[in-house]
Amino acid sequence: MSDPILVAVAWPYANAEIHVGNLTGSHLPADIFARYQRMKGRQVLMVSGSDSHGTPITVRADAEKTTPLAVYQRYHEGFLDLFQKLGIDYDLFTSTHTQNHVEISQKIFLALKKNNFLYKESQKQWYSPKQEKFLPDRYVEGTCYICGYTNARSDQCDKCGNLLDPEKLLEPRSKIDGSTPELRETEHYFLDLSRLQNQVVEFLKGREGYWRPNVMRQSLGQISADSLHGRSITRDLDWGIPLPKEVLAEGKEWESKRLYVWFEAVIGYLSATVEWAQVSGNAESWREWWQNLDAKTFHFIGKDNIPFHSVIWPAELIGVGDAFDAMMGSKDPKPLILPYDVPANEFMNLEGQKISGSRHWAVWANDFLTRYDPDPLRYYLTVNMPESKDTDWDWDDFYHRNNDELVATWGNLANRVLAFAYKHWEGHVPEPGELTPMDTDLLNEINDGFKTVGTEIEAVHLRAALAEVMRLASEVNKYLDQTAPWQAVKTDKAAAGRAIYTAIQAIDSLKIMFAPFLPFTSEKLNHILGYEGSLFGTQYVETVTDGLGEHRVLRYNGTQAAGTWAPGGIKAGAVFNQPEPLFKKLDIKIVEEERSKLGVPPQG
Repeated sequence: MSDPILVAVAWPYANAEIHVGNLTGSHLPADIFARYQRMKGRQVLMVSGSDSHGTPITVRADAEKTTPLAVYQRYHEGFLDLFQKLGIDYDLFTSTHTQNHVEISQKIFLALKKNNFLYKESQKQWYSPKQEKFLPDRYVEGTCYICGYTNARSDQCDKCGNLLDPEKLLEPRSKIDGSTPELRETEHYFLDLSRLQNQVVEFLKGREGYWRPNVMRQSLGQISADSLHGRSITRDLDWGIPLPKEVLAEGKEWESKRLYVWFEAVIGYLSATVEWAQVSGNAESWREWWQNLDAKTFHFIGKDNIPFHSVIWPAELIGVGDAFDAMMGSKDPKPLILPYDVPANEFMNLEGQKISGSRHWAVWANDFLTRYDPDPLRYYLTVNMPESKDTDWDWDDFYHRNNDELVATWGNLANRVLAFAYKHWEGHVPEPGELTPMDTDLLNEINDGFKTVGTEIEAVHLRAALAEVMRLASEVNKYLDQTAPWQAVKTDKAAAGRAIYTAIQAIDSLKIMFAPFLPFTSEKLNHILGYEGSLFGTQYVETVTDGLGEHRVLRYNGTQAAGTWAPGGIKAGAVFNQPEPLFKKLDIKIVEEERSKLGVPPQG
């Protein structure tokens, strides 16, 4: 197979449930893109996992008086369950708490050290006299020295998006007890970004023209405003990935330090690919996505993660050169390829306010799926996807989009045409006779949609792609208004049959174009139309055992969709199954019912 495509998705912190903003920010657009690429017959690998070593996990563990391991495992299980129910088809969804990830991260560290892109330096870090320990950056909040935001983390400001120098944070306070920390010196390893800056800038400028303006603006803008300088890649922690034994030999003080999560989490895209290759029985196949110059890597993330994926991660990859491959045992070591695209999304708000987990101002995905089906959620998050600016989840808008678009435009089209054919042609696709220019014009327009919609998905313009599919569905409705087979069947059954045949051909093709966005109802319609087999493969959970014990991963086993991105081929006379509605019409009362739940923790 050709055109290897790696779909690399932001790793969710395993300290909180996933809400709709997380889904539309990274997981859902990645899944839509991956499903389409699989349907095109391309060699797709979609990976991610739970970020189990970030300080948000230790903050949660402290609050619950439990261990970071217990917190990570609990939320990781929830992620596995959610992605199966929502149809986020990961080839591998793993975690950073694996022996494989530890070893790959340590090799990246040593490769950078071998190539002289690491150096040691003492720095001042926030220390809590009350706790008698150095505080991780996320344990310290204060005022951003760039924009004045009063709840900035010491390493990054969520408001202006800038990476921060922890020492410059204004009015610092401990997130644990509110006490004022003090700066004390501690020695750490640093990534020498200043020596990599020119190559990073060259890499970014080579992506101009097809990267999203917000990604390019934030990446190049940050470099030009504040030239890259060394950033520490170790921290004084007891939860995380230990330093390589070669570093531990330098002195006992390194035993209490761990790899900084911002440094090792992005390595997860590589380590997850290596793990996938191992559990799939071909340990060397990871190279197809990381050393093949024809391969393309797409990073699906939210805008708060842009600098790490467009600047820091490329710097790490450039810095390791071919040294990492040599450490992996290659006799002909090669460098790792750089990201092809970083289609970062903006944020989704909720009813005019920023989503806040602590205030329970969120639509939690698992809770949503206890009352609604997955495809309406996928649909609303796509038509409202924050591709170029922040968007807003509005329950009244969700209600109308479901009823006026999913039900009225697409669902009713499929159901009424097939139900009519089932009744008047006894469950067979009617014989059309000779098609009229009106019939062929409609089918040509539908068939042209495969190129139009495909072009938009290739560019990761998913809102525009889905809007075009729904527009084509509207064109079929207009065609039926003009041909009126419901009346023609009484006086000219042949003409009615021709119109119904044409509409079924269009529906069969629209089913394929809707499939990346609405996989569950597309599979249902595929079965109604009488096709055997499935459009897509299936997900399953597998237990993997390594040096850190057992961990559970989500895997995907299907290539059934390969080559199906093409007009439908249902033939006249074909038998289809009893039609049934694809979507449920919602009652207006759900709007106020759902709004009344905001700010209240979900039950169960």
